[in-house]
Amino acid sequence: MANLKEIRTRIASVKSTRQITSAMKMVAAAKLKKAQNAITQIRPYADKLYEILNNLSKSLDNSEDNPYAEQREVKKVLLVAITSNKGLCGAFNNNVVKKTIEAATTKYKSQYENGNLDIINIGKKAADLLKSRKFFSLKEYNDIYNNLSFESTSELSELLMKQFTVKKYDKIELIYNKFKNAASQTIMLEQFLPVLVEKTDEKTKSVDYIFEPSKFFIVNKLIPDSLKIQFFKAILDSNASEQGARMTAMHKATDNASDLISELQLNYNKARQAAITNEILEIVGGAEALNG
Repeated sequence: MANLKEIRTRIASVKSTRQITSAMKMVAAAKLKKAQNAITQIRPYADKLYEILNNLSKSLDNSEDNPYAEQREVKKVLLVAITSNKGLCGAFNNNVVKKTIEAATTKYKSQYENGNLDIINIGKKAADLLKSRKFFSLKEYNDIYNNLSFESTSELSELLMKQFTVKKYDKIELIYNKFKNAASQTIMLEQFLPVLVEKTDEKTKSVDYIFEPSKFFIVNKLIPDSLKIQFFKAILDSNASEQGARMTAMHKATDNASDLISELQLNYNKARQAAITNEILEIVGGAEALNG
């Protein structure tokens, strides 16, 4: 059994760790509240705008009127892995990286083997984890979280749209954690471009739009704006998921530290009792020796 000094040192060390994890849990909880409000507020707007985008795309000619919905042979693919800049959030980042590698090696195996698959990442952790698995990012966008806003993400979403319309990529997919609650996130592999046009049931009437001011304005303004909103929503989902995952991870770490302290305290008491018993036995033994 370890001596008393070693156990006391371990108890002090674990208490210090518990204090840190508890503080990180509270910080993550405060950030989660703000991030959760942001994603819950934008979701109804983004979902309705996506519905309009989908209905609008059905009424346009995919190849000419709506270049963002052009379906073509998938020769080159871009995967956008959305993670965080910091760790200590459980399997949050690992799940995105695993999904990215899975998509590259299974869904887009031929493009990957032919060198026609690129990966860009948002968040430092994606690049580090991908590199450790021999997958390399084409580019990193880690500054978005410094000032997370619609304006800060619009530049990147515009770049992605441009790369699709000039046919640099035939398909662009987003990989991120969708926020459900503080303890649960869903890993998503979501097609960003081309715009997915849902098939209309024969019994369902398609929406007949009257374009005002013009079809040209709608295509060049409404559709890009709605795509920017979808991209921004994915970032907000990931940000809320990150804070929830970190809060949960730090809560578990704090509980584990408390359990370890209790165990160490029990071992300390046993060791102290054993030491006292030995001292008493030594005293009694010495006294008997003197009497003899």
